[in-house]
Amino acid sequence: MIAPSILSADFARLADEIAAVDGEPGKRADWLHVDVMDAHFVPNLTLGLPVVQSLLKATDIPIDCHLMIEDPDRWAIGYAEAGAYNVTVHVEAAKDPIAIAKDLRAAGAKAGLSIKPGTPLEPYVDVLRHYDTLLVMSVEPGFGGQKFIADVLDKVRRARQLIDTGHLKLVVEIDGGINADTIEQAAEAGVDCFVAGSAVYNADDPARAVEALRAKAAPAFAHVRR
Repeated sequence: MIAPSILSADFARLADEIAAVDGEPGKRADWLHVDVMDAHFVPNLTLGLPVVQSLLKATDIPIDCHLMIEDPDRWAIGYAEAGAYNVTVHVEAAKDPIAIAKDLRAAGAKAGLSIKPGTPLEPYVDVLRHYDTLLVMSVEPGFGGQKFIADVLDKVRRARQLIDTGHLKLVVEIDGGINADTIEQAAEAGVDCFVAGSAVYNADDPARAVEALRAKAAPAFAHVRR
């Protein structure tokens, strides 16, 4: 799955930017990734719930909200209640990640848990049993356009192993530095969903960029699943 990140889109033309990846089959985004930042958990400020509510009216592409915020225990539920398909919180910020997952699911959303590049996976394996999505950050959260950190793929491989052996049931998502040069190695490691910002929205034709990224990932993805 390809999830274009609107962090790299033109904020003055968000409806048009969404339409640019909402085309014919093969070129259509699977999810639309929305980065919510509060300038506290990360050193950047983007958008919040009112903008997400507007986006939900503008498209039927599933909205994938990535909350890079303090106190997600308090704020995450609002995004689920608004209609976001998947709401992801950071384990580094959550006080009670299991309770958040239950609340998100009760509100009708998929529950996602994100880990920063320097955060190990193993301490949270039992917590992940309550989640639908694992978002592995392959850059430090806060800004788009950063260089891919390949070392995080060890966590992806471990998560894929736990999924393949039945210990976890998750979509493995990756966010940060995903482009034509990095998507194959991420797919080979076991990623299911690829967040791509500048690789999509800096392209002349975002829909074709989605198609090209999917084509790059597909052979490696198929090989892993055999």
